[in-house]
Order: sequence, then C-alpha cells, then structure tokens
Amino acid sequence: MLKLTLPEMDDLYLDFVKHPKILKVVALSGGYSLEEADTRLRKNHGVIASFSRALLDSLRAQQSEAEFNGECDSVIQSIYEASTIKN
Repeated sequence: MLKLTLPEMDDLYLDFVKHPKILKVVALSGGYSLEEADTRLRKNHGVIASFSRALLDSLRAQQSEAEFNGECDSVIQSIYEASTIKN
C-alpha cells in the first residue's frame, strides 16, 4: 500500500495503481480544502482517499449532535464519491 499526497498531474500514480504488488494507492488531502482535494482525487483513477484533515475541517465542538452527524455524513459521502466516481 502506498500513501501519497495528491499529485499536480492527473493519473500520475497510475503505474503504481496497476502494479501487481501494490494493493492500494491512498491519497492524502495535502492540506487542500475538501472541495479541491475531491476534485484532484477524481482525476486520479484507482486512487482512494485518506483525507483526515479535509474530513475534520468543517467539524466544530459548538455543533449540535445533529449538525455534527449531518456534516460528517455529507463530508464522508463527498470523499466516497471522489474515491469511486472518476472523471
């Protein structure tokens, strides 16, 4: 498994994705906003997300439980879609 930052060039890691000895290529959000990280991830086929910073960015201690859960659901769905639905 390789855990790498999102590349500037689309499909830069495609050779790794296709390599028979590599199980998964996982991308870090690289400090990008969730929207930018999702956009970059969609352009990298076979790469999935490991977006801890982007996942937590919109969560606040002041949120109600319903707001917190709703935001978690929304962010997780966005990251999932970027990992599975590619341009």
